Amino acid sequence: MLRRNFLKTAALTAMAGALPISALAQNKLMSKPSAGKGKMKLSFRPYDLQLRHVFTIANSSRTTTQVILTQIEYEGVTGYGEASMPPYLGETQASVIEFLKKVNLEQFSSPFELDDILTYIDKITENNTAAKASIDIALHDLVGKLLGQPWYKIWGLDASKAPSTTFTIGIDTPEVVKQKTREDAPLYNILKVKLGRPGDKEMIEVIRSVTDKPIAVDANQGWTDKHYALDMIHWLKERGIVMIEQPMSKYKLDDIAWITERSPMPVYADESFQRLTDVLRLKGAFTGVNIKLMKCTGMREAWKILTVARAANLDVMIGCMTETSCAISAASQLSPAVDFADLDGNLLISNDIYKGTTVVNGKLTLNDLPGIGIKKL
Repeated sequence: MLRRNFLKTAALTAMAGALPISALAQNKLMSKPSAGKGKMKLSFRPYDLQLRHVFTIANSSRTTTQVILTQIEYEGVTGYGEASMPPYLGETQASVIEFLKKVNLEQFSSPFELDDILTYIDKITENNTAAKASIDIALHDLVGKLLGQPWYKIWGLDASKAPSTTFTIGIDTPEVVKQKTREDAPLYNILKVKLGRPGDKEMIEVIRSVTDKPIAVDANQGWTDKHYALDMIHWLKERGIVMIEQPMSKYKLDDIAWITERSPMPVYADESFQRLTDVLRLKGAFTGVNIKLMKCTGMREAWKILTVARAANLDVMIGCMTETSCAISAASQLSPAVDFADLDGNLLISNDIYKGTTVVNGKLTLNDLPGIGIKKL
């Protein structure tokens, strides 16, 4: 498998340019009176998420996650958005607020100018992807509410095809891991385990002493040798693991390509992958890509990534940071079109302020609320 055997970038990018809109949404949009009577008003505030348990991955631990909650008001309708900033992304509440202060939505006559607005947002500065996502999500929520439809319907997706979501068991002592597994395994159809430390095998064996449910593994770049990583993947396969994320450093794509070619299970890009321009660069190095709204600037680009990845014969999963039900419900609108879903960020916190997409018998369950499908608690 040659990592540089890519499809032509221009052709695939062009395929992602147009967002499909269902016939129902088109009819509603065409019948809506011409916009421009009001102006969009952006507001935002900081909020700290409190984690139910200490969250530990290969190289860090935390008990809180900073977010910024956004709102866009237009003609009496409000769209909600969110920026989540795990420390490793490099954004902070202060940096997001600084970015959002630069945003001028009043120059646009209508939120239906969605593509022009988000192109403008993306060009304000480099990076700041979570800040940009907070605008994107709020704008999609607003437009969906004005259309009277959830985005999965606007995109023409079937909610019944939404997959089960993984639920994360963080790295911890054997006793705590066993307790978490006993509590959570009965509620979910697939678990997710963070590896990448010396005690990886013990972690899996402890979980397997409690449950035989399928497990997805995220090594978070923790393995440093490709031969060791491949041996671990074969060992994991024998113990019911069904996929692996980011086995090695994002800078070692040739080593990851070597692993992927020999792996008995799918290998997904996480830290190696961020935006649309990364898709073709990673073809051949991974089996699939993990889309996260906070890394790709939101729902618009996530849909484009999905389109290009499918054209490039890559698998797709939709993931998350630690987030409220706002950003989780936004990401879940794409979930009927993906292979794996890891949308448990809201389930890991104790102070969610929204209600949206739920998990029923382990499966993501979308509602019919318009926009991204949330309401404030």
